[in-house]
Amino acid sequence: MFSRAALLTAQRPLTLVASRSAAAAAAQPAGGAVERRQRPEHPGKVRLGFIPEEWFQFFYNKTGVTGPYTFGVGLITYLCSKEIYVMEHEYYSGLSLGIMAIIAVKKLGPVIAKWADGEIDKIEAEWKEGREAELKVLADAIEAEKKEQWRADGALLLMEAKKENIALQLEAAFRERTMNVYSEVKRRLDYQVECRHVERRLSQKHMVNWIVSSVLSSISPQQEKETLNKCIGDLTALALRVKSA
Repeated sequence: MFSRAALLTAQRPLTLVASRSAAAAAAQPAGGAVERRQRPEHPGKVRLGFIPEEWFQFFYNKTGVTGPYTFGVGLITYLCSKEIYVMEHEYYSGLSLGIMAIIAVKKLGPVIAKWADGEIDKIEAEWKEGREAELKVLADAIEAEKKEQWRADGALLLMEAKKENIALQLEAAFRERTMNVYSEVKRRLDYQVECRHVERRLSQKHMVNWIVSSVLSSISPQQEKETLNKCIGDLTALALRVKSA
């Protein structure tokens, strides 16, 4: 456990280390023999599971490659020797828990990771299946909409065909009624012509009967007898001419 006195005591060596490091960095020439490594191209890498790579690069540039490890070991040794960090029963419990945690991570980590990856893949497959199903539904809706548009165009064509059919029916009805009018007019005209013919025949027959009756009434029996004898004589003369010829 840390206390205020322990913190005050720990500030001195840390101050000395920081001042020496600053002096060494100022005294080192710009083109010194110490090779400084560049910062990693991919930030986010860690060492020992929790220490960022940038910290190691910072200490490499200041103290060399072994600087961070020397500083870490020295700091732990100092804290333990000065009893700043007291190793009581909680320390060993924490150490045991840490070892158990590391073993659990090493042994159960791959299994759990495989199981978690499987669950993630399953969830991803379900999401993908749902997405594909939704895309299929939308594609079917688009096809249905196109079909409905095609049907609407067909309905317009059907409407035009119905209009033409109605126009043909009207034309046929007009022609039929015109023919009916023609037939009725012809029948009535034929009736009038037949009536005129009947009237003319009746008039002719009446006139003939009247003339015949008038002529018969004007001929006396003596004239009738003379006319009959004259006819007989003409017939006899005609017969003789025929025989002589």
